[in-house]
Formats: sequence, C-alpha cells, structure tokens
Amino acid sequence: MYLLIPAAGIGKRMGSNRNKLLLKVRSQPIIAWTLLAAEAANTISWIGIISQPTDWPDFNAIIADLKLTKPVELIQGGSTRQESVYNGLQSLPVAAEQVLIHDGARCLATPDLFNSCAQAIRHCPGLIAGVSVKDTIKVVDEQGIIQETPDRRKLWAAQTPQGFDVKLLKQCHAEGVRQGWEVTDDAALFEKCGIEVRIVEGEETNLKVTTPQDLAIAEFILTTRGF
Repeated sequence: MYLLIPAAGIGKRMGSNRNKLLLKVRSQPIIAWTLLAAEAANTISWIGIISQPTDWPDFNAIIADLKLTKPVELIQGGSTRQESVYNGLQSLPVAAEQVLIHDGARCLATPDLFNSCAQAIRHCPGLIAGVSVKDTIKVVDEQGIIQETPDRRKLWAAQTPQGFDVKLLKQCHAEGVRQGWEVTDDAALFEKCGIEVRIVEGEETNLKVTTPQDLAIAEFILTTRGF
C-alpha cells in the first residue's frame, strides 16, 4: 500500500512560525511518530511526504535518524492541502492502484489503524477513518442561535487515514480544479462527484495535534504506550 502524508503547513494555531511537524513530542518530532507507525504497519510499502522544499533538510535528517527500511520520497507541496495532495498523486509510483492519505499531525495513529484501512480500501472506492460522536451537536446560525440538533447516532468525526482508488481520486481532483472546488479533505471531493465513501472505525486517541494543549495530550498518550 502507498501512503501520502500532507506535511506542508505552518503551525499558526500552535503559535509556531515553522512547520509544526518539526516540533517535538517525547523527544521526537511530530512527523517522526507518524513515520514510525507507517514503518511498523506491514501493509505500507512506500511513503511520500508532501512538504515545502525549505523543510526537506529537516525531514531528510529525521528520516535518516529513524533508519526506516521503507522508501520515503519528498514531494513538493502546494499552497493548500488540496493542492498538496494533487501534487502527491502525480508523484505516486505508476503501480499504485490504491493510496492512503494521512495527516502528519495525527501522529498517534497506530500501525493497526494503517493496516485496517489498507485492507478495507481494497474492497471499496473510498473510505475514511472516523469515530462516532459522543457529544450532542448543535447547528447554529451566524448570530449563534441554535437551528437544529442532529441525531448524533448518524454523526461521525472524520479522521485520517483516508483511502482511495488512485484513478478515481485523480479524476476527482481534476474535476475539483475544473470546477474551482475548495475542500478540506479528499473524501469531500468523492462526495461532490457522487462516489461512495465508507467509514472505517478509527481510534479515539488518533487526535490531530493543532494546539499546545494537543501537544500535552499527545505526550500523555505516548507515555501510556511506553514511549
């Protein structure tokens, strides 16, 4: 299975003026924990990190320090996540039929989650990892007035990895460029194109490290795992 890791952003909400994936959690950069999980997942055979060239020296040093056995390719990112994934798709090996896309900031994803998504995508056109919502969700208008309380039994919080048929995802990205669509994840492109996307059970600990508070939570979770 081929894995793309969008890693081209700057951690503004983290209060950082550099790529937040270079910040450390438990003595390792955030991106290192993602790479270690991918290395340990027996279904993953190739890794592409989509990032800005200014970060490549740092990423190369991390890759060398981890002594990964799987090939890792650095791919130039775009100005948005959508553009970055588009670039990543063009850089996949020609043999790639399915791909997993995983945000580098979700550094707590386990090898088991990568494996379950890699196995499931062989039997559907698209999928996302997700967890069912436990809180009651309110839909509000621009004035902060509650408009609706949706049935939480039908609500899931989207995570990554997300998995796709490569040919279909390339077509959806091309259509997104043609139509001028702006989306926050690749599943939304599938939805806009009317292609089925399945939910695969994610992990409660698979949080996205976005704020300093998230860093503290990630430290705690990694400590409980014995790191």
